[in-house]
Amino acid sequence: MYTLVYSINNEEHPETVYVNLTNSCTNSCIFCLRNQKDDVCGAEMWHDDNYTLEDIIEQFNKFLPYVKTTVFCGYGEPFLRREMMKEFCKYLRKNHPQIKIRVNTNGHANAIYKTNVAEEFKGLIDFVSVSLNASSEKDYDEICKPKIKNGYEEVKKFIKACSDAGIEVTASVVTGFDKIHYVNVEECEKIASSLGAKFRNREFITNGY
Repeated sequence: MYTLVYSINNEEHPETVYVNLTNSCTNSCIFCLRNQKDDVCGAEMWHDDNYTLEDIIEQFNKFLPYVKTTVFCGYGEPFLRREMMKEFCKYLRKNHPQIKIRVNTNGHANAIYKTNVAEEFKGLIDFVSVSLNASSEKDYDEICKPKIKNGYEEVKKFIKACSDAGIEVTASVVTGFDKIHYVNVEECEKIASSLGAKFRNREFITNGY
């Protein structure tokens, strides 16, 4: 059975669970775990998006009542299943209002849908982590290989949109994934701050977690 909801390190009673909404993505990041392996802690991550809200709920319920945080993060860009994510967020807000909700995203949502998606999710999510990954468009294009036009600028716009919507947003970078690409962490942190975001430098870990 493919995995829609999983935990890290196969924890029996995890406080954090992850929702793997899709395998589609508008980036092809050179450090992405999906390029290296098919599973996370034994959980099969590849699927064809042919599932229902009830399927997510069924897998999610197996982790209750220990869950404190739900994170939309898997082998794809979660906002590409925007309506499904919205429905599951509504389900969580109604049935488990104590659970915090975070989305890990590449920041392309507003560009994809030509609307302010951040504003749509105001009140439905608590935190957003946006992959900034570079201090310039040139470096971003080399590292993330975006499939949309002006991807780097769109990421920065989305970070600002989340901040403006009152959603706590963190801009992140991944460092140490190879000896070729240099990420200017100090400059990235300045960019994050200018957009109203917190900042996180994630050191690359071989198995991704």
